[in-house]
Amino acid sequence: MELKSKRDRLQVGLLLLPGLLVFALFTIYPIVKLLYMSFLQWDLGSMLHQKFIGLQNYIDVLSDETFRIAFANTLLYTLVTVPGQMILGLLAAVLINAIPRFRVTFRVIYYIPVITSWVIVSLIFRYIFNTEGMLNYVLTNVLHLTVSNIRWLDSRWGGLTVAMMLGIWKGVGWNLVVFLAALQSVPQELYESAGIDGCGAFQKFFYVTLPSIKPTILFALVMLTIGGFNVFTSIKMITGGKPMHQTETVLTWMYYKAFNTGSFGYAAALSFVVAVTLIFLAILQFKAMKQKDAANS
Repeated sequence: MELKSKRDRLQVGLLLLPGLLVFALFTIYPIVKLLYMSFLQWDLGSMLHQKFIGLQNYIDVLSDETFRIAFANTLLYTLVTVPGQMILGLLAAVLINAIPRFRVTFRVIYYIPVITSWVIVSLIFRYIFNTEGMLNYVLTNVLHLTVSNIRWLDSRWGGLTVAMMLGIWKGVGWNLVVFLAALQSVPQELYESAGIDGCGAFQKFFYVTLPSIKPTILFALVMLTIGGFNVFTSIKMITGGKPMHQTETVLTWMYYKAFNTGSFGYAAALSFVVAVTLIFLAILQFKAMKQKDAANS
């Protein structure tokens, strides 16, 4: 019996070995290598002779004014797009869940932006909001609301606003599908009991629906926060970080430092600063939800 158990463990180990090797090669090794690079002076001038400089790359990142702007832009993007996507997605899910006849049709329509390429929709938004773009053409030549073209993308707040609009528009469909699946798992008996107790539609939503889908809300919150800090393509395609790096986010700034200036050690340190920030935010979110559960119980 013991021999058979050892043989079974050996077979399981052999089956897992290829997957573990791939995971180690393409996940563990790059992370360890990146961490090692973050402690070196690794740039185009020292590509062949890297020098250990300790925490200097991390100090350079945290003292960099452009990084602070990029981090503030990323945080603002996350604080605006995450609630926007979740609220609109949840409202759309509630409405669609109440209309079973067209549930599949509406779900497909709302999900189309999700499967559309970020590059394509970013270029479309840039065409719409460009100085010589469609929106200015309509405002000046069709509606005659302005005399000259508005430079939507030539300021920090204008470019970020357009990127945030794109982020919300593109993410509503994903939230709709996630929340719709959660709503369909809520027992109807809870709504019937609430109705017997005299609860209206809004009371049912706040006292039955939201508590029942709380795990899904937390899942969406964590995933969208990670996605918010990973915003790259829309900023890169719409503003390119202009003007004067005022619309950079942490990933576009990391890309610029690595591939435009060759500061690979700086970029590696920046990646770990972002990773630690995301872990910290995820822990805060979990603790906040647990404290809220404890207060309600």
